[in-house]
Amino acid sequence: MIDKKNKNPSSNSRRDFIKNSATALAGFIIVPRYVLGGNRPDGSKYIAPSDMISLGFIGCGKQGRILSNYFLATNEIRILALSEVYKDKTDLMLKTVKANQEKYKQTGNLNDIGVYTDYRELLSRKDIDAVVIATPDHWHAAMAVKAAEAGKDIYCEKPLSLTVKEGRAMVNATRKHNCIFQTGSMQRSWPEFRQAVELIRNGYIGEIKSIKVNIGAPPVAYNLPEEVTPAGLDWQKWLGPNEYKPFNAELAPPVTKDVYPNWRLYKEFGGGMVTDFGAHMFDIAQWALDMDNSGPVEIFAPDADHPVLTFKYKNGVIMTHEKWEWNNALLFTGTEGELRIGRGKLETTPASLKNQIIGDAQKHVYKSENHYKDFLNAMRTRVKPICDVEIGHRTASVCNIANIAYQLKRPLKWNPKKEKFKNDAEANALLGRPMLNEWGIKL
Repeated sequence: MIDKKNKNPSSNSRRDFIKNSATALAGFIIVPRYVLGGNRPDGSKYIAPSDMISLGFIGCGKQGRILSNYFLATNEIRILALSEVYKDKTDLMLKTVKANQEKYKQTGNLNDIGVYTDYRELLSRKDIDAVVIATPDHWHAAMAVKAAEAGKDIYCEKPLSLTVKEGRAMVNATRKHNCIFQTGSMQRSWPEFRQAVELIRNGYIGEIKSIKVNIGAPPVAYNLPEEVTPAGLDWQKWLGPNEYKPFNAELAPPVTKDVYPNWRLYKEFGGGMVTDFGAHMFDIAQWALDMDNSGPVEIFAPDADHPVLTFKYKNGVIMTHEKWEWNNALLFTGTEGELRIGRGKLETTPASLKNQIIGDAQKHVYKSENHYKDFLNAMRTRVKPICDVEIGHRTASVCNIANIAYQLKRPLKWNPKKEKFKNDAEANALLGRPMLNEWGIKL
């Protein structure tokens, strides 16, 4: 268990463990190597049972199963509970966990994993250190706030929130309850993106003038026909704090279809590709510009003067949402060159910059090589991880105000400090949304 008041939370338990182990040895009892510490044959460190972190997973769809693999691969966690409203997905998640436990040579009995359809029951368990939230976006804020109130550390998928006010509520709850919060923007832990950001921060392509961000379209209003709700799916709990919408399998596909669901395309549940992939790519733009605690100051919806949606930062940098040669990627243009970055691909002009070594005396950003271990390390040290909740919130805000500009079809002035539009009641009314019934939180 993680003690949030202790910088070295497991030191006492580790000393007790070693003391007891030594006593056992004196009695000629053979103690397993993982109890005493040291390294595995592959060079990685054994994690003593007292240092294992206990996780609960909320959301057992495709992304939840992927995350369970990544976390189990660290050999630093155990999964104690699952919460999911679709029984078929729970069953598949349990099979996935079992397969990965065998893959990573871990012990574990699936009968010891608690299964809940109400995530609040999972949160009530005192033996769970942190939760991993991998639900549709319309649930993120409510679950994260309640998790913080329950004293859990939190790993939450991106985009962090459906609205700006929900994101700020997540930040406030995290700070109030002294939680560690990692946003699932894992590109920050990938070397090509870190290299790109450090090249830009150190001026290798000069002063940044413009950024082109190529991602997909904004969301549309939900318009799918009603279908029969499948057995084993609690549709009301899936909707949670949202007003009623009829079921369609595009929102919650059967497990026989190994696809990401399309709830993300509808504004009641997600923000279209503007938030879905935008949460990754706008995040890198914010990081490169050193704007993790701020954002743009103007947004121009497409019009006669702006053929594409355009952001303007206070320092004059122009960022556009537009297509260019690479999909889901960014093109930075500076006074002395260009930089193009996508997943697994980095190109620079001049070409020699791509492999430029960033010296010790130059600017460096937080270095994480594993997004999931970084979260676990932050839990142990009680130091913010690479993509803290404030960072995730600011990136989601860029995406959310972009969608507001698309909806209103006119220019907007944004105050990133106050997190409000200037002199625009209509736009400000879109910064939050009604959250209904027992599942909602106050915004």
